Amino acid sequence: MDFGPAAATLADTFVGEDAVLTYARAQAARTGVRAIGPSGGACLRLLAAALGAKAVAEIGTGTGVSGLYLLRGMRPDGILTTVDPEPIRQEFAREAYLAAGFATGRTRFIPGRALEVLPRLADGQYDLVFCDGDVTESRAYLAESLRLLRPGGAVCFEGVFQQGRLTDPVLDDPATAAMRELVQAVRESKLLLPALLPVSDGLLCAVKR
Repeated sequence: MDFGPAAATLADTFVGEDAVLTYARAQAARTGVRAIGPSGGACLRLLAAALGAKAVAEIGTGTGVSGLYLLRGMRPDGILTTVDPEPIRQEFAREAYLAAGFATGRTRFIPGRALEVLPRLADGQYDLVFCDGDVTESRAYLAESLRLLRPGGAVCFEGVFQQGRLTDPVLDDPATAAMRELVQAVRESKLLLPALLPVSDGLLCAVKR
């Protein structure tokens, strides 16, 4: 069976996106932000729902595409804590969440660099951590995620395939090298039960034992 471009297209069109997601995605394109694809977003929503997630931390707010998927999978009383170094992006996300009908109390926006913000978050209090920030900081995000997650919680990294660069042996730029190190660390960790999902640009997920 061929799991190439045709299958990826089917996965992206399987769920469909409403006007709010379309708006948030258009804002991402306009501002030069790479947003998670529909298939990856659907996986985040599914995982948040399966975990019964009440507390989710997101590294990289963007313009709210991934946050919309996460919020739609979380419990009705769940709170999304989202971190981004660009406050203007968070304003776009805030608009999208309000347009989707989420009360302001469902989200906590924290502007700043992830590695400066994450240490201030509480240990073992999160059901899910979604990482879509600076690729070169991925290993540090993993360490922080393991601290933040409760047992049975999950961490996900987006953009793992690096648009094909991950498996190209010729390439060894800092971002690609960092992602390879992350994949190896997650795969070999005795604390994690991992899976690499071929959705969007690669979604690496792992459950904390």
